[in-house]
Amino acid sequence: MTISTFYDFPHIVAAEDIDQLGHAGNFHYIKWMQHAAIAHSTANGWPTERYETLGAGWVVRSHQITYLKPAFEGDEVLIRTWVASARPALSVRKYEIKHADGTLLATAETEWVFVNYKTQRPVRIPPEVASCFKLLEE
Repeated sequence: MTISTFYDFPHIVAAEDIDQLGHAGNFHYIKWMQHAAIAHSTANGWPTERYETLGAGWVVRSHQITYLKPAFEGDEVLIRTWVASARPALSVRKYEIKHADGTLLATAETEWVFVNYKTQRPVRIPPEVASCFKLLEE
């Protein structure tokens, strides 16, 4: 298996993504980010089921997003994601959300905490998980 630093998650903006202002609503960007993160983890050998078997996995601590341009129904967008840093129980994942024509629509980052599913407490990121993600520190 090849470990990918970047992961590109394509999405076509659907009617249900559109808010009362006629463009993709803010929380839909966060949904796309989460889908991209899960797809990247899966591509690197850690699908949801593997975390369930381990009894631990990622939960969101915080999101930060800067919206630059709107997306509209039918637009093809690409959510690029990568892991920027990791500490014992916390990881920062970054994102660029672009229109298919290359226009940058938003930049974002999420702090993910690795938790034991039973206790809901942070635990160290296991080496077998950490080794499946290349860091791209800025």
